[in-house]
Amino acid sequence: MAKVKIAFVYAGLRVRNLARSLEFYRRLGFRVHRRGKMGHGGLWVHLAFPGAAQRVELNYYPRSNRFYEPFRRGTEFDHLGFRVSNVEGWESELRRRRMPIVARIRESGENIVYTRDPDGNWIEFFGPVPE
Repeated sequence: MAKVKIAFVYAGLRVRNLARSLEFYRRLGFRVHRRGKMGHGGLWVHLAFPGAAQRVELNYYPRSNRFYEPFRRGTEFDHLGFRVSNVEGWESELRRRRMPIVARIRESGENIVYTRDPDGNWIEFFGPVPE
């Protein structure tokens, strides 16, 4: 049997309002890569971040959809993580883009800053502490 190769491709996020979430992730720097409609009526959008191979997939299920579930403010999903070369510089850019800064941490030799998307999902940006 041949060895199976595996690669992380995307993280799927369930969103309550697709237009609102798209606007947020575009402000963050993502670009729409592909989009479509699922056979059962749900909608999906793959977002790409410049220079990264992985994708984020936003999934929207209307109330009438068999996959719809009441949303519990992002508690089922932990976070997306991005390595950045300059956390302080990126934090300034987030503020310029009117993105909420919900936490800032220094631990294990790294700076970490967090924002949240419109549905409460945490997004982490981390990098080395400057010397």
